[in-house]
Amino acid sequence: MRIAFRFKPVAFIAMLALVALGIALGRWQDRRAAEKEAIAAQLATGTGAAPIELGPEPRSTAPLMYHRVRVTGTFVRDWPIYLDNRPHDGRAGFVVLMPFQVEGSPMHVLVARGWIPRDPSDRTRIAPYPTPTGTVTVEGVAKPGAGHVWQLGQPQAPTAGAIVQNVDLDDAMRTLQRPLHYLVLEQTSRDGSEGALVRDWPKADLGIDKHRGYAFQWYALALMAFLFFLFTGLRSGSKQNPKPNR
Repeated sequence: MRIAFRFKPVAFIAMLALVALGIALGRWQDRRAAEKEAIAAQLATGTGAAPIELGPEPRSTAPLMYHRVRVTGTFVRDWPIYLDNRPHDGRAGFVVLMPFQVEGSPMHVLVARGWIPRDPSDRTRIAPYPTPTGTVTVEGVAKPGAGHVWQLGQPQAPTAGAIVQNVDLDDAMRTLQRPLHYLVLEQTSRDGSEGALVRDWPKADLGIDKHRGYAFQWYALALMAFLFFLFTGLRSGSKQNPKPNR
């Protein structure tokens, strides 16, 4: 039995382009999922290990990421930053970000001290919360940033008391005019502000399953493009070469 297939160059080129695109984007999503899996493993290992001391000397922060970190020094009390659009349990609010000067050094680190609810009648009215005075030790998990929410335009340069959507560490260093360790410390230790600041930090949603799902969709697109080319070619071929009457 002879199978008739009509080859169409334009359709063939379009099929190759879609297959190549689907495979390339599927592999990219697989790589993203693998990267997130590595971060999840690093986070699980780092948060379960003994805390690493963050000293006064500038250092590479890459080995600290997603590890428990301990630092001693003083809070820069007059330089809070409020990260907006950070809901908690369905309530609107801010994450309080505050510079912390490392003891015996000009080096600072930004500490995410906790979450505070937003005043529903006046967004700019910040409820009072205590900040330790003098030398204290803070412990938390080192993160590469303070998280990111969608916003229009460029991030606003943070200033003392500013309400912003996102914070870029380079911008913070320039406006603060003090050297920073290139990380954000998500505080987990107690410091007397627990009644005002919530430190029930959400677990990191790394989106591994989302990347796997996207990869499956792209691979499915590549397969469907090939099958569609095959089906239409066979159908056109059968119409072009009808069976002879007996």
